Amino acid sequence: HVQLAESGGGTVQAGDSLRLSCTASGRTFNSSAMGWFRQTPGKERDFVAAITWSSRTIDYADSVKGRFTISRDNAKNTVYLQMNSLKPEDTAVYYCAGKLGYYSDYDGDYEYWGQGTQVTVSS
Repeated sequence: HVQLAESGGGTVQAGDSLRLSCTASGRTFNSSAMGWFRQTPGKERDFVAAITWSSRTIDYADSVKGRFTISRDNAKNTVYLQMNSLKPEDTAVYYCAGKLGYYSDYDGDYEYWGQGTQVTVSS
């Protein structure tokens, strides 16, 4: 059983940066693809970024390309989301998620989830 714990959220101004972290417990992290998703009230959870276990393949939503960077440190069982040039429309609860095998941009494919961390960007 894998548990994920996000941290690093907060309230910032437009143009600022934040780095989210997601630490996993359990022995399957190193064979899991990891993803970040975000959700605002009343809306579906949207794909943000994903990374394969080896970090060889990375994918981003068009809305964050060039501003966000996903990375992982398998020795620390941690995946990161560096968010630069934040915009008010990035305001959401951010979730990390994991799945065995290849990555996916569909949240229904992910097997385990963190509790989420709030990111608020003011204009």
